[in-house]
Amino acid sequence: MNDSRLILASGSPQRERLLREAGYEFDVLVPGDDEPPTEAFADAAAYVVHTAWCKARQVAAQVAQGRVLAADTVVALEGRIIGKPSDCVDARRILSELSGSVHQCLTGVCVWQRPTDVWLGGVEITELRMRTLSAAELDAYLASDRWVGKAGAYAIQDDDPYASIIRGSHSNVVGLPMDLVSRLLGSET
Repeated sequence: MNDSRLILASGSPQRERLLREAGYEFDVLVPGDDEPPTEAFADAAAYVVHTAWCKARQVAAQVAQGRVLAADTVVALEGRIIGKPSDCVDARRILSELSGSVHQCLTGVCVWQRPTDVWLGGVEITELRMRTLSAAELDAYLASDRWVGKAGAYAIQDDDPYASIIRGSHSNVVGLPMDLVSRLLGSET
């Protein structure tokens, strides 16, 4: 599996940056935006693994040979998936919920080998604490647009002053758990 072309199934600039920094050479093919409804899954881990698998399968169908790497990241609070905000009002709701909480960031990863269609997957869970946000801090954060397109409406990769990791991987919170990715890409399938 190590000598195959690597295809990142993601349009995330953060995932691209993490892979490049780790020394991987890759092409990018962005999957469609169709993600399953969160309500169909018993827990957040099952959801992210399944969604990463769906993205990998979709992109793998477009390539004859290579390894397709896909990922999906969500934030979960008390077992409930907190998705990406749809707009500023939704971002305010999400950040208000997370303010003062301990929560989890979960990323499901799938590596799909073509042409054999053998795949490997896994999930990484990072525990975080968000300090309690004042009304002024919340307003300033929303005005910064750092929440746009981010699971949980915050961006730890931008040196977020409000969220800190209690246990787990920083790269996971950015969107691609590099230790897990390295293990999956190093596995023979």
